Amino acid sequence: MLFFAYSDYFYYLCSLIWNDMAKFIVMAEEGEHVLLEKAQEQLGLDLHDATLIYTGVGAINVIRALQNLDRDAELYNIGYAGSANFDLGTWVEVTEVRLNHPAVTYAEPQLMIQDLKIQNSKIQNCRQAVCYTNCDFVLASDYKDCVFDMELAFMAALGFKQLHSLKYVSDNLSLHAYHELTNGVE
Repeated sequence: MLFFAYSDYFYYLCSLIWNDMAKFIVMAEEGEHVLLEKAQEQLGLDLHDATLIYTGVGAINVIRALQNLDRDAELYNIGYAGSANFDLGTWVEVTEVRLNHPAVTYAEPQLMIQDLKIQNSKIQNCRQAVCYTNCDFVLASDYKDCVFDMELAFMAALGFKQLHSLKYVSDNLSLHAYHELTNGVE
C-alpha cells in the first residue's frame, strides 16, 4: 500500500501518477489510519492493493487533493463521523450524502454513494445511513439515524463514479467525546 500526505509536492506527484492507479483509500487525517485497520479487521474489508491518500479536513483540502484524480478511479472514504443517536463505535455505510446548512431553507442536492456490498462481514451492525457534510463540527441537530462529517459531500461533488464511504461513529455531537476517542487534546 502506498501512502501520501497532503503538501504541494504531493499534488504535483499525484498529478503525474494518479491516472495509472485504480483504487484509493481517502482519509482526512493521518490519525485515522487506526480506522483502516479496524475496517479491515471488523468488516473484512480488503484494501491492501489501494493507495492511501490523506486529504486534510474540509472542502478546500479535499478539492486540492483529489481534483486531478481520474473520475473512474475507485475511492473508499473511511473516516470518523458524529451522530445524534448511533452508538459510539458503530460502523455506518453511507448511501447518500448532502451538505448540511442548518440556516438554509432550500433543499440541498442529494448525492448517491455506491453500496460497498461488504462480504463476509464480521460484524452484524454495519448500518446504512445518510451523511450530512458540514464546514464546522456539529454540536446539535434534529436529524436522527444519520452521520455528520466534513469531507464526503465535496468528494461526491467532484464526480467520482465509484465512491464508497464507511464512517465510524466517534461522538454523539460532542467535541469532548470525539477528542477522547481519537486521542486528541481539547
